[in-house]
Order: sequence, then C-alpha cells, then structure tokens
Amino acid sequence: PGFDVWGMDVSRFGDWATLSYTNTKVQENYSRRFSIRFPNEELPAGRPLRTTPVYDKLISEGAQMGSSFGLEVPLWFAPKGVTDKFSWRRSTDFEHVAQEVQAVRESVGVLEISGFAKYTVVGSGASDWLDQILACRIPKPGRMTLAPMLNENGKLIGDFTLANLDDDEFFIAGSGLAEEYHLRWFEQHLPESTNFEVIPHRADILGLSIAGAKSRELLAKITDEDVSRDAFRFMDIRELNIEMVSCLVGRVSYTGDLGFELWMEADVQRYVLELLLREGEEFDIRLFGLRALNSLRLEKNYGSWSTEYRPLFGPLEAGLSPFVALNKDAGFIGKDAAIQENSNGGILRLCTFIVEVKDADVIGDEPIWFGNEVKGSVTSGGFAHNSGVSVAMGYVSKEIANKKQGWFVEILGERYPATLQTEPLFDPKGEIMRG
Repeated sequence: PGFDVWGMDVSRFGDWATLSYTNTKVQENYSRRFSIRFPNEELPAGRPLRTTPVYDKLISEGAQMGSSFGLEVPLWFAPKGVTDKFSWRRSTDFEHVAQEVQAVRESVGVLEISGFAKYTVVGSGASDWLDQILACRIPKPGRMTLAPMLNENGKLIGDFTLANLDDDEFFIAGSGLAEEYHLRWFEQHLPESTNFEVIPHRADILGLSIAGAKSRELLAKITDEDVSRDAFRFMDIRELNIEMVSCLVGRVSYTGDLGFELWMEADVQRYVLELLLREGEEFDIRLFGLRALNSLRLEKNYGSWSTEYRPLFGPLEAGLSPFVALNKDAGFIGKDAAIQENSNGGILRLCTFIVEVKDADVIGDEPIWFGNEVKGSVTSGGFAHNSGVSVAMGYVSKEIANKKQGWFVEILGERYPATLQTEPLFDPKGEIMRG
C-alpha cells in the first residue's frame, strides 16, 4: 500500500457521505460479512442518493443502475422482466449489452456521462499553471488533448481530457470516482497568490455522449452549425446551439468510434436527451450503459482510471508517453522521473490479450502466465461484443511484452490460452474515429 493507497483514501467519498449514509452502509456491510459479493452485484443500501434529471427517464427505459461516487449511473438496459442474475460467469445482461454495442458500432447510441468529474480553470495565469501540473502540451484554443497528471515520482495520478476554450479558460473532464482526490491535488498545488480559480462543477454541469456511425448525422439534425468532418475535426470543441439549448460539444468519444460529448447545464439535460432520442429514431438510436462502454473501449485498448492508470505505473509503461511532452519548457510535476523512465524504459508494459474462454471473463487481478510462470496480473477486461472475443488488459515485464504466443490468463482457477493483441481490434488506425 505504500505505492497506491486509493482503497483507503477518504477522498473516495464526497460531502454526500453523511453520518447517516455511513451508518447505512456499515450495517449493510456487517449483515453481509459472510456473503460473497459477485462482480456484477450492486449493493442497494443508501441508494438511490444522487440522481440526475434524466434518472426517471432512464429507469422507464429499463436502466439497471449502479452507483459511482454516490451518483446513480446506467450500467445496462434490460427488457421488461429481465434483471441481473448474480454470477461469476456471463449473466443475463450479456445478450442485451451486446445489442447496445451493436447499436453504437452500426448506427448511434446515447450514453449519460454525468458521472465524469468536470472542472473549469479560468482566469489570468490558468494556462501557465496547467502547464506545470499536467504533463501534456497545452492545446490551442478550440482544441482538446489527453492530459496525464503525474506525481513527483513520475507515476500516474490522473488522466483527463483538457479543453482550451480560450487562453484564460479551460474545461477538464476526468474520472468521477477521483473527483475529490484530484481536486485535493489541484488545491495543494495552487500558487499562494493567483488570478485564476479552479471550479468543480459536480452536479451543475451534466453530460450526454452520442457515438457511432450515424452520430454526426444526428448532431447535424439538431444544430444549424456546420459539423462536417472538415469543419468540426477530431478533438475540436466549441459551443453549439442544440435547438433551444447551448451546449459545449467536443468531438471525442471513449467508445473509440465517431462521437461527440455534449455538456450542458443540469436543468436542460432532460430536454437534450429527449431531443436526441426523438431525432435519432430514424437511425434506430439506442440508449447504452457503462457495461457496453467497457466492451467498446476494450476494442481500442483504452485504459481507465484506478485499473490501468494508477500511481503504480509510469506513462511509458501505461502507453501514454505520446501525451507526455518531455521537451516542453514547463517543468511539470514528475518531469525528471518521466525523463528517467523514458531513458531506462521502465519495468512493465500494459498489454491487451485475447483469451480463449467460453463462458466467463476477467474482472481484474487474475494472474497472467507466460509458459509456466506468473509474469503479470490483469487490470481489467470483459467481452468485446463487436469482435466476439474475450479481452484482458494487464501489466507484464517489458522483456517479454512483445511475445505474441505462450500466454495464459487464469480465470476462476483455470488457465486459458491467450494471444497478445498488438493493435486495437476496432479501427486500428483511427480512421473511423478521426473521419
């Protein structure tokens, strides 16, 4: 725990975790002290607590909800009469998540992304401060970039999307689970005197994501502005009028597909969702949840916070070195250590494996074998429905990270053959995502 104490960090909870909430969860935990918690089991005590304006709409559409930082988030959408059957193996959600994935890859899906943490950094000096605290190069106005954040040891303590709205105003989106954790880091590294402020948005700014082959056509239907490929490039961001609502729209999607993220004030979120569903009917639009998102991001070898991206790993090890600007003038936190890692190559490499297993998938922390020796551990994984394969991501020694064959991943006590996947299963060159 000397390297990563996230599991004991009080910042895992916000102001919503009152004494009454704590007592409720403690009682639930005690009552289950001899019970097994299944990987797809969502515990009910203290819920629902935090909800968004579209919560009841999602429930009416069959949303099976989970809780993230106290907020109810859609995991998947079930037909009437179908619910999660708790299991260590694939369960009742499997075929329905597959349909959500198919809708995104073939047409368009919409996902609520309010669970992401959102911050604005605004005022004179904001750009210079961000240049010191983030390892990336600051994007130009109207552009976004992936922004790793390192500690003094050069290890990953955050991964964000950083958007430059103008030279004195920036929008940051990151992991909702780590909202207080990251805000604490920001505040600890503010200069004594500043002319800018860091504003956490919490529940006042909410989001929706549209993704898939028809997402641009859908967006074009609901705005009068030009959102064609050349006019609205990959990683562009701007204010758009979405019929009667002004939204901050970025051309990016964690699905790895063509897609857009729409950020709006909380009191108009329901209007925007209903507009998207209504205007998307001709494209057979479908709501999708976080389990489908997990399946989609695995096809792109995308990591996530608290699994692939943790203070245990450096940016080179995690595959994020293209987003670390070692040659920029700013002496960002962790720069010296990142330069050293770049020089010596680090110790580990994040790899993606295709596992030959029929009815179960990894959930995290399973051993990764090379031959007859354990050489690493799984960080996350699942079933990539669009590609029809089981995927595991994890870290192994850099010396063997280029070996394609000879791997096994252990699932539920059994070893299954695995093959190193050296490029993304979906859109390996990023042509669809950037198209």
